[in-house]
Amino acid sequence: MRRTGPLRGMVRETTVAPSDLILPLFVVPGSGVRRPVTSMPGVDQTSVDELLRDAGDAHQLGLGAIILFGIPPYKDLEGTSGYRDDGVVQKAVRALKREVPDLPVITDVCLCEYTSHGHCGVLRGDTVDNDATLPLLARMAVSHAAAGADLVAPSDMMDGRVAAIRAGLDAEGFDETPIIAYSAKYASAFYGPFRDAAESTPSFGDRRSYQMDPANGREGIREAKLDIAEGADIVMVKPAHAYLDVIASVKGETGYPVYAYHVSGEYAMLVAAAERGWIDLSRAMNEVLLGIRRAGADMILTYYAREFARAYRVEGTA
Repeated sequence: MRRTGPLRGMVRETTVAPSDLILPLFVVPGSGVRRPVTSMPGVDQTSVDELLRDAGDAHQLGLGAIILFGIPPYKDLEGTSGYRDDGVVQKAVRALKREVPDLPVITDVCLCEYTSHGHCGVLRGDTVDNDATLPLLARMAVSHAAAGADLVAPSDMMDGRVAAIRAGLDAEGFDETPIIAYSAKYASAFYGPFRDAAESTPSFGDRRSYQMDPANGREGIREAKLDIAEGADIVMVKPAHAYLDVIASVKGETGYPVYAYHVSGEYAMLVAAAERGWIDLSRAMNEVLLGIRRAGADMILTYYAREFARAYRVEGTA
């Protein structure tokens, strides 16, 4: 049953289709802006008009959704530009729902792109104040929902943020807006290129006081269950490739929809190896995405989504 492609397909246990993938996009102020991210070949920061081109392409390719990250025109201590009605993400969402209404739009809910210090919450001295951050996250989620976001995705790892966001959404009449909780988000070395793209590198210290210790697998299950109890509709594991065991455990223990984020560093190192001729990029990426799906991920956030979908149209399979 391994002798030919069609025979292998008859007994294939795991598949990946474009509809299983979510494309991250980075939106900046202005117009006519398309700025390559040097540490992530193939990824750009774009203004809303250029973003619409990428979103239209994603929709035509059959991708499951896009997720938006915003780079604001200014930053301050409390990330106020993140929850303004005229914020860069809010403008992008309104344009997307007008121009590509059938493409699901997810928004990242976190202060790190909007704070002058680059941390994911309000500071008390040199420490992130968890409880003071929660109402700001809820306010951001409500502003995204009001603009038309189909789903909101808190990625900050503040304790209690799902409950705060759920309460905020419900109070403003957005009781049907689902929450994708970054439930098991690890303090990973693989986030560097993303911080270039989102311009969110902390100005001091790191995020290990609120993101998870990479050594802890069972804690990821506990975090997912806590978020579900607070009202999460979908839970996420991030990163993906180095945390396949956590994906499998969270899926098995909760039975909930589980998404996984194949993060910037995981993407960039494969691209870099391919550029040196060390690996076949298409085959390597397909294998990684299959592995993430095989572990139990229902959908995968990946910067390779469009390239995968284009190849899928030609080959018909991963």
